[in-house]
Amino acid sequence: MLHYEFPPYATNETGRMSAFGRRELGHGALAEKALRAVIPSDFPFTIRLTSEVLESNGSSSMATICGGSLALMDAGVPISEPAAGVAVGLVTKYDATGKEITDYRILTDLLGIEDYLGDMDFKLAGTRHGITALQVDVKIPGLPLNIVMEAIEKGGDGRNRILDIMRDCLPAPREAKKDNAPVVEKLDIPPQKRSKFVGFGGYNLKKITASTGVQITQTDDAVYNLFAPNQAALDEAKQLITEILEEDSEPELQFGAVYSAKVAEVREGGIMVTLHSRQTPFFIPNSQLDSRKVGHANVLGFEVGHDVSVKYFGRDPATGRHRASRKVLVSIPSSAVKALS
Repeated sequence: MLHYEFPPYATNETGRMSAFGRRELGHGALAEKALRAVIPSDFPFTIRLTSEVLESNGSSSMATICGGSLALMDAGVPISEPAAGVAVGLVTKYDATGKEITDYRILTDLLGIEDYLGDMDFKLAGTRHGITALQVDVKIPGLPLNIVMEAIEKGGDGRNRILDIMRDCLPAPREAKKDNAPVVEKLDIPPQKRSKFVGFGGYNLKKITASTGVQITQTDDAVYNLFAPNQAALDEAKQLITEILEEDSEPELQFGAVYSAKVAEVREGGIMVTLHSRQTPFFIPNSQLDSRKVGHANVLGFEVGHDVSVKYFGRDPATGRHRASRKVLVSIPSSAVKALS
């Protein structure tokens, strides 16, 4: 998206600073078309490029293309090659009948007065290898082919000279990203680790987003996209992912044993608990919290971080989820409580 702004004071005039007119829309569309051709089609970000014209005595749309290329490269956008633009003008002399051109001059990088008094405004934009956008305004009945060809040739020479100056300023897109630049990275997760990576109900993904601000989206069966506001946040998220996917063996839970569980979340229908630090929280419904009927887990005084003794009943054969109960420990004497580090 390219925003082209041309306020009245750019030409030493006064006027209303209102919505964009046809001139701004046309010049902005021309510059955007010229730059769109050099932006990679698979670039993952939306780009907003603003061109604010503060003074004009020539083609500000062609200047937008030159400045826009440098701005994109400075921001680290991997454009295929820089693009530049130049305006080519024409002054003609007709015979006595006013039908045949007897003499003419091609003006490269024409000024405002040359545009006003001349017969043509030929805007030519592109790279060293071709033209990406062009526009021509003429004030005479027609243009002979030889004049058009000469204008394109001289416009190409002028464009290449501008590209030489731009190359001396910034030869290629910057590889080092700015501190506030967003980052996107693809992450391959083996199928056998996918459930561990996502967590129950997406718990791990939500935890990473909440702590780092990194958005994680699945693009394929085993491919995820990490969208981070900056490189530091991405590095932190990748560290959390590495810890989640570590191959450290989890403690073996014994059926019928009593464990000390830590409350991770209190819900209306029950509580989420963990039996050890590396375990994904699992759900214990209200019906398994007390021998009495419980409408909300809060009435039993549960809070996040509290420890509660539960009896473990293995995994559900249908869903594979952990099953535990506090109710069976309330009415009968319990065995020794086991605490897992």
